[in-house]
Amino acid sequence: MKTAAFYTLGCKVNQYETEAVTELFCDDGFCVVPFNEKADFYIINTCSVTSMSDRKSRQIIRRAKKTNPDSVIAVMGCYSQTAPDEVLNIDGVNLVLGTKDKGSILNLIKTLDKSSKLNAVTSVKDNHEYEDLTVKRTQDRTRAYIKVQDGCSQFCSYCIIPYARGPVRSRPEKDVIEEVITLAKAGYKEVVLTGIHIASYGKDLENTSLAKLLCKVDKIDGIKRVRLSSIEPMTLNGEFVEAIKGCKKLCPHFHISLQSGCDTTLKRMNRHYTTAQFEEIVSGLRNAFSDCAITTDIMTGFAGETDEEFSQTLEFVNRIGFAEAHVFQYSQRRGTPAARRPDQVAPETKEARSKIIIDATNRSRDKFLKSHIGKKAEVLFETRTNDGLYEGKTANYITVHAQSDTDIRGKFCTVLLENAKNGIMFGKTVD
Repeated sequence: MKTAAFYTLGCKVNQYETEAVTELFCDDGFCVVPFNEKADFYIINTCSVTSMSDRKSRQIIRRAKKTNPDSVIAVMGCYSQTAPDEVLNIDGVNLVLGTKDKGSILNLIKTLDKSSKLNAVTSVKDNHEYEDLTVKRTQDRTRAYIKVQDGCSQFCSYCIIPYARGPVRSRPEKDVIEEVITLAKAGYKEVVLTGIHIASYGKDLENTSLAKLLCKVDKIDGIKRVRLSSIEPMTLNGEFVEAIKGCKKLCPHFHISLQSGCDTTLKRMNRHYTTAQFEEIVSGLRNAFSDCAITTDIMTGFAGETDEEFSQTLEFVNRIGFAEAHVFQYSQRRGTPAARRPDQVAPETKEARSKIIIDATNRSRDKFLKSHIGKKAEVLFETRTNDGLYEGKTANYITVHAQSDTDIRGKFCTVLLENAKNGIMFGKTVD
């Protein structure tokens, strides 16, 4: 029996696509083995959001070849799409696919041996057709990610993704509903709707929208929680919130990409909102959803960011009080407008600013967690930690550790939240 191993870098969309491709291999009779084991075929799904992502992709490719020098290695994803020749020239790579036609990888890889070199990347510039990749089962038996959209047409000045993924394509509503029903029957309790730019869902379809899709998913029997992945601020306007606030299963957790708390910087980034609009959206969500968690992404050291601009971002971040934040340093991406700017910020300045924002968001995270101490919350437990506790998430995405005499993985339990440490809430089950 042929063996295959898979590795995913980057976002939840990549994870979904890898799971879908893995199912294709399993259904064809392949035995899937862990990536660190010897395999006949290695499939690596790459990311290209930052230069660090590219470097990590190259490291993973070399690791696979070292594990089995006689293997066939296929590389797909955003890094492959934006630099196919560069990827194909990496020692050991036999097949390069981009961000489309991933469903063809099984047939292509069967035609190759360890001496083969095939560039199967095609342009996504004018791609307006959603590729039908479906997941019927996932490795995680509690939470399933469902890709509902691909592509992005925003063209933020720093971002390579529109060039790697192409324009917006939405998945037909009926296909999303059918997949959620299938996963619910398989025992999944929670679904997360995800996409490259999920805010654009439905803009290329008739008679649907993200709000309408959410309301339909909310009514599916068996699913107890519905989440949204990262979403652009301007989607969450008053009309949208009014449309979704009646969804009983929708989790009160919204990951809204901020990037900068300075209007001048946002304009240079080609972000389509102001800090005042962002703050108004946060306020609206907190009024509509009790115990609402607002998490975000924040970039430091964007091209041209001055000390004053950074100070405005820090002040804004402190004022909003995020429940958690992903803080990262700006990385020049070849082919984007920002990469060509002459006023690049020094690496040491980016690093220093990043540490300051991380400290600020850690403080607001701790404040958010402390506000929940003494409360009871329903937790969906997923894994067991190294110290024997069980780990799960509340509806508003607080990580909870608790002790139990019975195995509570995959179960909902009411937990009394007692104390917080290093971003984790500790408590005890009370049912």
